[in-house]
Amino acid sequence: MLVLTKAIRLNNNSKENELTAIIIQTINKREPQSVKQLVQMLKNTVNLRQEELLELILKLQAGGVIKLKNKSGPSDYSLAGSLWYLLTISAGAITIALVYSIGDNMYPWIYARNFFGVLFVFFLPGYAFTRALFTNKYNETLTNLEKIEFFALSVGLSIALVSIIGLALYYSPFQFDLSSVVVGLFVFTSVFATAGLLREKQT
Repeated sequence: MLVLTKAIRLNNNSKENELTAIIIQTINKREPQSVKQLVQMLKNTVNLRQEELLELILKLQAGGVIKLKNKSGPSDYSLAGSLWYLLTISAGAITIALVYSIGDNMYPWIYARNFFGVLFVFFLPGYAFTRALFTNKYNETLTNLEKIEFFALSVGLSIALVSIIGLALYYSPFQFDLSSVVVGLFVFTSVFATAGLLREKQT
């Protein structure tokens, strides 16, 4: 992550001083994890091209004002900060438990089974696949529009992926029934969610 290492003396360029103050304030408050992430944060604050921002940030880094602190090690692969992964796997596990334990006439538990079933089929596979493909994008600060785009992409991919998985199971040696579909979707979601988590930690 980016950290401040020392104070600086202001020069005669008032605009550069103002930008430097904004950069330092952004690092202190928002704690960006990389230079790229800091540039993305600043683009919505200052009226400068990305190249100009990068030049100033690298100037501060070269002067020892800020530095990129490497936090590599076994702890990088812990689940800390990966709430999305825990929720994805948990939702899949809960769905499997409800499918096998709740019958069609068990009210009101049937509503919980239907809710998690819809989430399991129409969102989780595409969401896990999207996290695995676009890890770098998720590490940046997303606008509301981008969040909507990712949600729509997750739903669209889920519909397509469920169809492909269903066809693969139908023509496979395995019996095509509810159990094979549920297990297949859970395995697919778990594999790509894990891949997304590992890529996120490496990034």
